[in-house]
Amino acid sequence: MDILQDLETRGLINQVTDREGLEKHLAENEVTLYCGFDPTADSLHIGHLVPIIMLKRFQKAGHKPIALIGGGTGMIGDPSGRNTERSLNESEVVKGYSEKIKQQIARILEFDKGENPVVARNNHDWLASMTVIDFLREAGKHFSINYMLAKESVSARIEQGITYTEFSYMILQSLDYMKLYEEEGCTLQIGGSDQWGNITAGMELIRRTRKEGEEINVFGLTVPLITKADGTKFGKTAGGAIWLDPEKTSPYEFYQFWLNTDDRDVIKFLRYFTFISEKEIAKLEDEIKTRPEKRVAHRRLAEEMTRIVHNEEALKQAQKISASLFSGDIKELSASDIKQGFKDVPTFKAETKDIGLVDLLVQANISPSKRQAREDITNGAIYINGERQQDTQYTLQAEDRIEETFTVIRRGKKKYFLITF
Repeated sequence: MDILQDLETRGLINQVTDREGLEKHLAENEVTLYCGFDPTADSLHIGHLVPIIMLKRFQKAGHKPIALIGGGTGMIGDPSGRNTERSLNESEVVKGYSEKIKQQIARILEFDKGENPVVARNNHDWLASMTVIDFLREAGKHFSINYMLAKESVSARIEQGITYTEFSYMILQSLDYMKLYEEEGCTLQIGGSDQWGNITAGMELIRRTRKEGEEINVFGLTVPLITKADGTKFGKTAGGAIWLDPEKTSPYEFYQFWLNTDDRDVIKFLRYFTFISEKEIAKLEDEIKTRPEKRVAHRRLAEEMTRIVHNEEALKQAQKISASLFSGDIKELSASDIKQGFKDVPTFKAETKDIGLVDLLVQANISPSKRQAREDITNGAIYINGERQQDTQYTLQAEDRIEETFTVIRRGKKKYFLITF
């Protein structure tokens, strides 16, 4: 199966320019392609994963991907998919975002490794040195106002208003494609469905700036907008976005997000995000139908995604935390595990390390009164690091502090509280 057939089977092709021509081009050449990522925040989120993994798919098929960091276009802001103007960040902020995003993509794509390695470029390298006169002469004169107004990213903003800055974004991105075409022999740009207008504008600029009679083979391909079966936005939870930065979304939280995927979405996401074969996906689909309570497909999705975005060690840690919280036995968890697994539980800082359990329960608002605290202890509702404690005279000991840092108190079956010292 060739790369386009595989993408089609997985439902990953939304639009493509000249399908037959691209299929022939990919079959006959080691094609250089690129996808751009603008640094609009200090981390990418899981909505960026499909195009990142698409680059990996093309690499596995023998082609040469470029991950283009938009250090230049990120100074402007893409109007695509937005109905309001972006806030402009300072150059140092964008520079910092660019470096962080590059590191995140590098974790997944492993830059400069293998026979046809993924390479990183930054469009700040050529856009920042371009003068206004160069911009207008080399690119601006090739785009009519009518052509630009017809693009959805612009036409959708006409009523609300769009500044000349964002109006010009399409031309800046077109310069990226032309630059990579000239310097890297890049002939394919991929992106999200909202990038179709920018991609085709880049192709148009390449054609308009070539010498008469020059053979030009450039193509564009977009992936579909990812939607969830319940109608909510993909990648969002009650707590906010699911980030690729482990400091913003821990590997445990990342693992849990995929593990809790809706049954109606899990097979689609396995096709979109993983490299699992269609044969194995069919078996996992059968598991959902015959043994839904086992959640085999959900676990496989969570494992694959955590391994791809983070690493094997992070996956094992996430699985360890999950198993411990499910069983209630947390004695084997490290302070690092506790920090991840109990990130959102109520936290109380104890004033002294040797504190009576009754006093602790009241001070930490675990029990509303000393009388209730004693009843909770006597009735077996209080657990210290997973072990039931029924002694009302108990005082916390050194061994109750995990790595001298945390103690986990549980009241009842699922109410956890984190005590720090």
